[in-house]
Amino acid sequence: MFGWLVGFAIAHSGLASLRMMAEQRIGARFYRVIFALVSLGIAVPMMIYFFNHRYDGLQLWNVQGIPGVSEAVWIGSAISFLFLYPATFNLLEIAAIQKPQVHLYESGIIRISRHPQMVGQILWCITHTVWIGTSFMVVTSIGLILHHLFGVWNGDRRLALRYGEAFEAVKARTSIVPFGAIFSGKQKLDLKEFLRPAYLGVTAFTLLFWWLHPIVIRASGNVPW
Repeated sequence: MFGWLVGFAIAHSGLASLRMMAEQRIGARFYRVIFALVSLGIAVPMMIYFFNHRYDGLQLWNVQGIPGVSEAVWIGSAISFLFLYPATFNLLEIAAIQKPQVHLYESGIIRISRHPQMVGQILWCITHTVWIGTSFMVVTSIGLILHHLFGVWNGDRRLALRYGEAFEAVKARTSIVPFGAIFSGKQKLDLKEFLRPAYLGVTAFTLLFWWLHPIVIRASGNVPW
C-alpha cells in the first residue's frame, strides 16, 4: 500500500509541479486531461486495493462495537470531504470544458485553512484509522498524511512562483493550521461565502457516497488483488 501511495504522490505532485511549463507547451486543457488520466489511472486501482486489504496486518484495536463510534466516524468523514474537495468551485474547469486556471482564493474554507485538502485528509485518516484499527490502515494514513504535508510545501512554492508578492500577502493573512488566522484576528468567517453550488455539490456527493459505500466495497471485492 505504501508503494501505491509513493507512486501516486510522484505522479500527482510531479505533474502538478510541471503545470506551468506544461500549460505553456501543450495548453491548459490538454494538460488537465493528462493530469486527470494519470491521477485517476493510479488512484482508482489504489482505492480498490485499499478496500480489499484494509483489514490486513495486525488488528491493533477494535472500537467498532462501542456506541457512538460509528456515528462519530461518519460525521468526521463527512466534514473531511468538505475540506478535501474545495477546488470544485468551477466544475467546468475541473472537466476542462472551460480553460483550467490557478486561482488565488482567500474566501470560504480558505479562511479556515490555506490548505483545506491537507486538513480534510488528516481528518479522514484519523476517523478511518480509529474505525479500522489495523497496521495496514496505520501505514496508509502515514503515507497519505506525508504526501499532503509535502503538498502544503509544494503548493505554497508553486503559488509563490506564479503570483509572487500577491501570494505572500495572502499567505500572511491566512494559516495552514485550521482556524489559526481566525483566532489571530487575520480572518473572519463569512457564512454567506459557503452558500454556493460547490459546497452543495460536495454535500450531495458525501451523501451519495454514504449510500454507495457498501456497494463500492462489494464491487471492489470482485477484483482479484
